[in-house]
Amino acid sequence: MNRLTLDDIESLVETTDIECKAAQGRDGTGEIPASFWQTYSAMANTSGGFVFFGVEETNDHRFVCKGLKDIGKMQKVLWDTLHSKNKVKQNVLNEQDVEALEVEGKQVLRIKIPRARRQDRPVYLGENPLGNTYIRRHEGDYRADEETVKRMIAEAVEDSRDDRVLENFGIDDLDKDTLNAYRNRFSALKPDHPWLELSLEEFLERIGALGKNRQTGKSGLRVAGLLMFGRYETIREEFPFYMVDYQERPEPKNEPRWVDRIIPDGTWSGNLYDFYQKTIRKLTADLKVPFKLQSETRIDDTPVHQALREALTNTLIHADYTGRISILVVKRPDLFGFRNPGLMRIPEEQAVKGGISDCRNHRIQDMFRYIGLGEHAGSGIPGILKSWKSQHWRAPLLYEDREYEQTLLELLTSSLLPEESINYLNMCFGEKFSSLSELQRIILVTAEAEGKVSHTRIRSLCTDHPKDISSALAFLVREDMLVKEGETRAALYYLAGSLRPSLFTFNSGNSPDLTKRSQDLELNSPDLTKRSQDLELNSPDLKKRSLHLDLNSPDLSSITQELKNRLSNILLSMGFDEMPKKLPAEKMKSIILQLCGKTWISLKELSVLLNRDSTALQNQYLTVMVSEGMLKLKYPDVRNHPDQAYGAAS
Repeated sequence: MNRLTLDDIESLVETTDIECKAAQGRDGTGEIPASFWQTYSAMANTSGGFVFFGVEETNDHRFVCKGLKDIGKMQKVLWDTLHSKNKVKQNVLNEQDVEALEVEGKQVLRIKIPRARRQDRPVYLGENPLGNTYIRRHEGDYRADEETVKRMIAEAVEDSRDDRVLENFGIDDLDKDTLNAYRNRFSALKPDHPWLELSLEEFLERIGALGKNRQTGKSGLRVAGLLMFGRYETIREEFPFYMVDYQERPEPKNEPRWVDRIIPDGTWSGNLYDFYQKTIRKLTADLKVPFKLQSETRIDDTPVHQALREALTNTLIHADYTGRISILVVKRPDLFGFRNPGLMRIPEEQAVKGGISDCRNHRIQDMFRYIGLGEHAGSGIPGILKSWKSQHWRAPLLYEDREYEQTLLELLTSSLLPEESINYLNMCFGEKFSSLSELQRIILVTAEAEGKVSHTRIRSLCTDHPKDISSALAFLVREDMLVKEGETRAALYYLAGSLRPSLFTFNSGNSPDLTKRSQDLELNSPDLTKRSQDLELNSPDLKKRSLHLDLNSPDLSSITQELKNRLSNILLSMGFDEMPKKLPAEKMKSIILQLCGKTWISLKELSVLLNRDSTALQNQYLTVMVSEGMLKLKYPDVRNHPDQAYGAAS
């Protein structure tokens, strides 16, 4: 029997989804809890994870080994239930996934639940997937809504989502200028190709834009052909939420202010091929190209050009066009960002490793491949990472937002240790920063440069052992240099005293923050978490409210002039003309104390005055200051009182 310690289990928390259940049963000999099956469904439908029976997690996130007296009985019940089909419809476990362990001299059952294959999802309970399918968010199991379940079913049965032949759509629904442009590029790349001798209709059949439904015998336009070459208004007839959006933003900030933009506006077709052509020119317009000759011809191409072409193509061929969010591409001085609706069909780690591909839109992928765009299957992301590494820039970020079912890729154009970040950290922490280990410094610099940091992000930047990364993060929290939010592998760390970025930032590193966020806001920076049903109406413009304000926060006009003046005087006494974006923790506490010294102030008012996210402000400062006796609550016996406010304790 294998042996583990509670420390071994604890070390898994920030690298793997873990659920611990005492599972003692009524008689104390052990019993599978009813709640396990929801966890089983949720983990299998999401990213997998581990469940430990016989280990209890306390409210303060410590682990206590209870042990199991009859582990054999529990194993038999587990396998009997998995094979009965009455409780669960899919068994995703193998024999090696269920293992008896010894922890602190007691027997514990470890169940490794793998991420189910796309073809096996949804993994659900009972007879009907609707209402009985669960997904994992942070450490909780949540019932999947009907739309999510139907999308899982479609993903399972349709290897290629763009293969379907559409009824009542034909070649007349395609944009002629787009078709001519595509065929001209095909001809320039392959001047002797036999398809060039075919009629337009036959050419479209060969590339997969037109096809035949073998069951009905009807021929017509495929989904791929409509998306690739159709007119925007016609595409929207089949895909009502379809939208493509390119934004060029002038500053490395969260504000969605743009200086150049491409959206379907009636001046061009709005289809995927034209969007690619227009967008790639914008993305690469000002890239530096070293002088290089090949056979007396100048080569105006670099690894960055190649990475951007691959990233844009990947975004278009992997998108789920039945989703409710847009294709979005953002160009900023500090990054290039790409968002597509739909989660990844293979695990993130497999996409980064390469070698295996499960493209959502094979026909569209082929159409790009025919004109020299898109790498061989399974090599796209590794190629992008290799190109970026050659520039000595920060490692790209590839991640999913499961709440809004979208995939994001950020290509950061800053170095691993930006000088400005190091200077700021030296200013905040002095010699304390310079005395840290290299790993600890990388963690702090990443938190400063990207706004937040996670265990997963640090693993992508260095080769240190996961246990060492966990220890370094815990040390920085104990030293009050980082503030931790969350306890699972979704835990995020913020630089103490800094402005917590708007959730889902696309700032110089928009780390994978999958916490709750408003569905109406221009969701934080590159509006990557946008769930607007009509981006033409709701896409960011200069009239949008500031993104760091809560939707429900009072605006500044609702705050008394006395409070505004008080804050202004406090800041002036500290040498600031306005509220800084970053402040050492002690200075922030001082400002809060002075503001609360003469009157009660609510969380929302403080959030707006201090230009801080309300949740971060409460977690990092207010709750701590109350516990330390620096602040007092207006309603101490009812912490969630709707009129709760804070005042100085003395």
